[in-house]
Amino acid sequence: MPQRVNYLQKSPDLTQKFIELNNLLSECSIEEKTRDLVAIRASQVNGCAFCLDMHVKDAKLHGERELRIYHLPTWRESPLFTPRERAALTWTEVLTRLPEQGVGDDIFDRVSSQLSPKELSDLTFVVIAINAWNRLNVAFRTVPGSADSIYGLDKAKLS
Repeated sequence: MPQRVNYLQKSPDLTQKFIELNNLLSECSIEEKTRDLVAIRASQVNGCAFCLDMHVKDAKLHGERELRIYHLPTWRESPLFTPRERAALTWTEVLTRLPEQGVGDDIFDRVSSQLSPKELSDLTFVVIAINAWNRLNVAFRTVPGSADSIYGLDKAKLS
């Protein structure tokens, strides 16, 4: 499918500010490997091929094991994730698929038992950002792999 709109060209100032937010998130209290898992899982849930492609390659470049990436759709049953990562994935899914009644206390309590208030706040911004990127790229049908050379993702050798 061809790309519908190139938002980088049509809204460069807004895109640049959004990229600045992403750059700030790379310095937050949530470690890089967890941010990668969150980005991949949200992209899977949202059906964003562009972001899924990008973040799988990012994760590989950051040293993530391929088997853990393969297990992400079944992270609840997989023994490959730590309690902290499970909490992050729980939070990612609940915020990506916001329940009509909101986030329940049981989920909040479970997640906050693994993350400090600062980490939970930072993680929430990480989830918000990937969901927004997903929505941009799904709406405009950004072609998976089309930015690999720009972001150095061709080094992942997954094409």
